[in-house]
Amino acid sequence: MLAMTLHAPGTPLVPEQRSDPLPGKGEALLRVTACGVCRTDLHIVDGELALPKLPVVPGHEIVGVVEALGDGAQGVSIGERVGVPWLGQACGHCPYCREDRENLCDTPRFTGLHRDGGYATQVVADARFCHSLEGIALPDAQAAPLLCAGLIGWRSLKRAGDARALGLYGFGAAAHLIAQVAIRQGRRVYAFVRPGDSAAAAHACSLGAAWAGGSDEMPPEALDAAILFAPVGALVPQALRALRKGGTVVCGGIHMSDIPSFPYEILWNEREIRSVANLTRDDGREFLDWVRANPTRVDVQTWPLEQANEALAALRDGRVTGAAVLLP
Repeated sequence: MLAMTLHAPGTPLVPEQRSDPLPGKGEALLRVTACGVCRTDLHIVDGELALPKLPVVPGHEIVGVVEALGDGAQGVSIGERVGVPWLGQACGHCPYCREDRENLCDTPRFTGLHRDGGYATQVVADARFCHSLEGIALPDAQAAPLLCAGLIGWRSLKRAGDARALGLYGFGAAAHLIAQVAIRQGRRVYAFVRPGDSAAAAHACSLGAAWAGGSDEMPPEALDAAILFAPVGALVPQALRALRKGGTVVCGGIHMSDIPSFPYEILWNEREIRSVANLTRDDGREFLDWVRANPTRVDVQTWPLEQANEALAALRDGRVTGAAVLLP
């Protein structure tokens, strides 16, 4: 099999020919048909997250077909199209897992970080943490971003509560998916893009955003909630200033630059800051069921697997509209 492998943070991925993997107990072997390129992959490759395993194959927005099952594997069947998300394993017995909060598991294993991910032609995954993609009326390349951009967007939207006026800071893969959910729910979406990025603003408006402007601008009305997908800490006080009383800022990424100090005045009046950590299997089932029931537009740019470094560079430089996806 071919795998694009990270050997040291800050270095390019290296194409490697490896022996085909074998599924262990409870695992499924997948032939990868598409893998999304997520901003978390950038954080891993650039060394912004601690790396518990090196070398490692990144990629956690995986679409594939089950080719083999290990002993005791349950929940998927050979020949089934499935998706593999960021949460690759949870212990099942820590206090958080027992409270149905496996996204906060004390000893999780994440796909593309602790376990080799989908920047490869084959991948092994815990069968219990795979999601069936049967009934998802999207080609593999369009289905891949659902596995993280969609799921994190979904969890972030839930954390935003019943906000009617919703701001989305950073209009990339996650925002362009969850904007459609929010609009379908009757919310007004305000998109905040990099200042001067007219293409991203036009993209947001084409999906039904009520307004699109620079992240340094104020929206036409005060927001009930804002979700930050851009990993820029300076946007937290900016978003707080855009909130009405009692509003909420949700930080939807796994990594963010430092939040600068800000006056208590903009937090006062019961405004809140919340974070989103990972996802649960229930999040996956809920969001994928929503996609099954609602036509969803997924805009992607694709690269061959061997050009994973070029795809990462395009994402890093802000040259991706929608989501980036690798195709083996």
